[in-house]
Amino acid sequence: MDSPVVVSHPLAQIHLTEIRRVNTTCGQFRWHLQRLAEILFIEATRHLKTSAIRVQTPLAETEGAAFARPIVLVPILRAGLGLQEAILPLVPDAIVAHVGIARDEATAQPMPYYSKLPSVLAQADVFLLDPMLATGGSACSAVNQLKEAGATSITFICVVSCPHGLQAFAAQHPDVPVITAAVDDGLNDRCYIVPGLGDAGDRCFGT
Repeated sequence: MDSPVVVSHPLAQIHLTEIRRVNTTCGQFRWHLQRLAEILFIEATRHLKTSAIRVQTPLAETEGAAFARPIVLVPILRAGLGLQEAILPLVPDAIVAHVGIARDEATAQPMPYYSKLPSVLAQADVFLLDPMLATGGSACSAVNQLKEAGATSITFICVVSCPHGLQAFAAQHPDVPVITAAVDDGLNDRCYIVPGLGDAGDRCFGT
């Protein structure tokens, strides 16, 4: 199993602690989740290629940098929207695609129900966003869709992962790096990550 990049920065771990807390309110959960998403995205983009450009400052012309390729954010509906809302202001020119995948609560299997992907995937750096990597089913399904649509540079950003999900994901997509804030102990009998943080979508959106 390829090792994920676990972001252990103190700020990341403090925000993670707050979203784990059972009595954190919906508004607080969303705020801390978004701050953590910003940190994870900064780590995920550490090695992105840039192109040199010339810019005019108030005093002189100088060399600057621009992203060499388009950036595409792909939140897995609906929990991934909590990450996308925080990341998009960091890269306001990014393209936002959407993949809808529900989980069958009886079997824990992914059920794709929606996909809206851009035509530039083959030329873009693509960031798949979902707070949890539990069984790995939804993430693997989403990456399958992205690759079938032409994506060749994909990074998966999640808040909490576990060995089962990481192993399943690496077995199917060893070329896709995983950026996460935690690798938790495992899954319970309902395939929820333990200790985890509960249902990220419900806690983020209050439903």
